[in-house]
Amino acid sequence: MLNSVAAVLLGVATLGNAARSRRQFQQAPELLPRQEASSQYPSDWMRYINATHSNVTAVQLDINTKDTAARNATSPYLYGLMHEDISHSGDGGIYGELITNRAFQGEEPICTFLVTLLTFFQGSNVNIGNPAEFNGSLIVSSENPLLPFGPVLTGWNTIGDGVRMSLDRLHPLSKALPIVMQIDIPENATGEVGFLNYGWWGIDVRPQQYNASFFVLGNQPRNPLNLTTDFTLSIRSNLTGETFASTTISNVAVPQVDEYLQLNATIQNNVTAPNSNNTFAITMDGSKVAGQTFYFDLISLFGETFKNRPNGLRKDVAEAFYDQKPRFLRFPGGNNLEGVSVQTRWKWWESIGPLKDRPGRPGDWSYINTQGLGLLEYLEWTEDMEIEPVLAIYSGFSLDIYGQVGTSFPEDRMQQILQEALDELEYCTGDTSTKYGALRAEHGHPEPFQINFVEVGNEDWFSDTYPYRWPILRDGLKAKYPNLTLISTAYNENPLYNISIPEGIMWDTHHYETPSFFLENFDFYDNWQAETNNSGGVLLGEYSVFQVDTPDGVVNFSDPTDIHIFYPRMISAIAEGVYALGGERNPNTVRMSSYAPSLQNFNFYNWTPNMIAFTANHAETLLSVSYWQQWLFARYRGTQTLPVVNPRGDFNPLYWAASIDGSTDEVYLKVINTGNQTVPLDVSIDAGYSSVNGTIISSDDPNGFNYRNNQTAIVPRPLNISTPATRASNGTFKWNVPPWSITVLQFDA
Repeated sequence: MLNSVAAVLLGVATLGNAARSRRQFQQAPELLPRQEASSQYPSDWMRYINATHSNVTAVQLDINTKDTAARNATSPYLYGLMHEDISHSGDGGIYGELITNRAFQGEEPICTFLVTLLTFFQGSNVNIGNPAEFNGSLIVSSENPLLPFGPVLTGWNTIGDGVRMSLDRLHPLSKALPIVMQIDIPENATGEVGFLNYGWWGIDVRPQQYNASFFVLGNQPRNPLNLTTDFTLSIRSNLTGETFASTTISNVAVPQVDEYLQLNATIQNNVTAPNSNNTFAITMDGSKVAGQTFYFDLISLFGETFKNRPNGLRKDVAEAFYDQKPRFLRFPGGNNLEGVSVQTRWKWWESIGPLKDRPGRPGDWSYINTQGLGLLEYLEWTEDMEIEPVLAIYSGFSLDIYGQVGTSFPEDRMQQILQEALDELEYCTGDTSTKYGALRAEHGHPEPFQINFVEVGNEDWFSDTYPYRWPILRDGLKAKYPNLTLISTAYNENPLYNISIPEGIMWDTHHYETPSFFLENFDFYDNWQAETNNSGGVLLGEYSVFQVDTPDGVVNFSDPTDIHIFYPRMISAIAEGVYALGGERNPNTVRMSSYAPSLQNFNFYNWTPNMIAFTANHAETLLSVSYWQQWLFARYRGTQTLPVVNPRGDFNPLYWAASIDGSTDEVYLKVINTGNQTVPLDVSIDAGYSSVNGTIISSDDPNGFNYRNNQTAIVPRPLNISTPATRASNGTFKWNVPPWSITVLQFDA
């Protein structure tokens, strides 16, 4: 439900923001009508899609390379990444932990396996509704019926006859993790006894080394003193029971008073499982532990991670990001920064240090966040990918599911929020002589990070309190860190106020729209600074095509299956690409950009479409058409823009932008044909070039997309320059631009 402020905000984009802050769980795509052909949609709607009809006129482009005064430096930060834990994109996603509900911090998605068939039954941990007899939203159901987000044993099962599994809070691992799993072994036990975990809807098994760890404590009255225990750790098929790999930790003297023992082991696996319906088990010899009781917590299993970082990122997903050559990472949100209440906001100090000291929190997207992917892990993510961190700080506003406009800190308490942010920045950037810089070093990273960009909040135009919160945080941060570029999350979206965007400040704007919106706003930033009297820049922080065009042009955020886009389509990438070209043409205004959301677990998601989708099985990771558009534009970018004159033809259906690499003099021309017909193109460059090559993304169907059974339906491919393109003797390059295509031409000096 839109809040009362959002209901009167200007523009479709603001409705997108408002709806996104109230999103709930969506069904898995297999349960929805398949979207594999444009014929699914009424043909009369197609005439409203700007990108499917056009009057074809030949286009001539004259690219000027000699007038260096006419160039502008391109923005070095276009095409970055935005990440928040939504749709299990963090826990169960890019965070490399393979064990679900590893520390019993609260509800996790329900995953049930049938012995003979891999089947997932699950919903959100809490379901939020709007009962007619109450004002606003309420939690209407939850997996733990007595305590929403409360601890559960989801994801775990016993091994061995009569083995009893329960939750225990009498023997806490730590203050942060007070709930542990109690395993009681019957007195007549024989054979294998213990427990297993189903993973995040399965566990990917392929040749690699797995790193396992867990904490264990014995119950002294039940366990004889001075005995040792052997623990066998194994990775198994849930379908057949086959053990793929295992290792044994022998002769463990399990403590029995109050201090847990952490055990670590590696498991070398040399086989590839036929599917991801696999489990991780910890077992003992029943005859040797009969009648005993053990407590376990923080049970962990990691496969190989990106750049081999401990507690790191899932390798295949991180490598897909890295291959895009992104320029920055904005983190940790997003709505997930704000909290569903003030008390459950992102508290950076609870996301650092040993995992046993991280309590986790109810995330904004209806499931618990373990905080294993914490502040330091995000910073190390940027370090390993060699990209710029864009740190989002809590700004004193939380969404609060029970209200309609959220909860704000009063003005007289904003110094507390400012101090939290200053302490966080000291943790990131301070040297070891500072309090929090020394703490970071204690956590394993003595070298300080460089933070140049700080975003103050997220979508704060939801509230009417940003006008006092923003200046307090802006002035306080600038006083300590004058060289920071601060990013406001409001400008003119709220009709009650405007936030000025001077030089040194940026505005983060979000758009979840129709294809035509992005085409119609191709030139939106051409004169934005002059027309709005703002000298600062813009971060296109979240944007994607959300639904097909309709006669009224209104975006419907209830996701009707006949018009909603569940997977990014060719028309999505085309429209997003045109919008991106508008940013490339205006580097003094559009300083940064990032598609959103970036990741989706196919088994549980709050939002579609997404750039990358995945399951536990790495072979099923899906790179969307929108991913490839970002990949293409990020890889081929010059250091300076080039002026382009079009003496023949105009924008629509063809859109373009040109740049030059100052070190190699290579010229890049990006061309998008949004129409359904081939467009003749003549390109003239005033400097000689030795050769031309290109890369193209195209489809015969503008509604075509990549999906789980056809992951490479639409991908970049080398352009065949010889046909139909030709290079005339006068230096003019002639080419027929295919319909519904995105192309980068590279002219080599």
